[in-house]
Amino acid sequence: MIWDRFRVDGKVAVVTGAGRGIGAAGAVALAQAGADVVLSARTEEQLRKVAAEVEAAGRRALVVPADLSDPHAAAGLAARAAEGLGRLDIVVNNVGGALPRPFQDTTADHLENAFQFNVSNAHALTRAALPHLLESRGAVVNISSVMGRITGRGFLAYGTAKAALAHYTRLAAADLAPKVRVNAIAVGSVATSALDIVMTDDDLRARMEAGTPLRRIGDPEDIAAAVLYLASPAAAYVTGSVLRVDGGVETPNLDLGLPDL
Repeated sequence: MIWDRFRVDGKVAVVTGAGRGIGAAGAVALAQAGADVVLSARTEEQLRKVAAEVEAAGRRALVVPADLSDPHAAAGLAARAAEGLGRLDIVVNNVGGALPRPFQDTTADHLENAFQFNVSNAHALTRAALPHLLESRGAVVNISSVMGRITGRGFLAYGTAKAALAHYTRLAAADLAPKVRVNAIAVGSVATSALDIVMTDDDLRARMEAGTPLRRIGDPEDIAAAVLYLASPAAAYVTGSVLRVDGGVETPNLDLGLPDL
């Protein structure tokens, strides 16, 4: 059956930023498809709630609270997975982000911090996981953003970092083929805590929905479905791809209102 190709039975996945939003949804989706999951983020209480959902799906969850702004902490998750759950097959590099800022308020440090948080951490974990991924012929899924390919005022640091992560994905896929597949998801506007101000303001939400061809804000499970596809045998012939899950946007769907200089 074709559905069987979306199963990841007996696999072990590491998901960063797994306490809420896209990371939590991706972790639960992988568990429902048969994987045990290492969950990591800053807040243990949030991770415990996600772990309960993983266990409700009949799978094991290993909770690892960590400050994943530190590449060394991210890299350490590979060993925790192998020691705690016996193997490592799937890496989901979800943690990342950067606050919007006007150009003149974006310093070189802001750019460097955004690059480290979104790209260096993904590389640190992927590199540390590589011996296990080579053995298991595993998969890496990086969470990039629509802002890595379109332009909008205020997103200089974030968009540059996510564009770098998208191209990192292509280059890493070339380096690690044929044994390890590396893909990314270019995520659009999704109803996570990052969009709390939009989701609680009817006017802002209506404007953002109107600016999206599919006329809605994404749900974390929209991204989780793509994570599962790219991590599973269903995508066995896919590597170096950046899959758009963005509602069809070609321009920013919310203007931050930054004036001309």
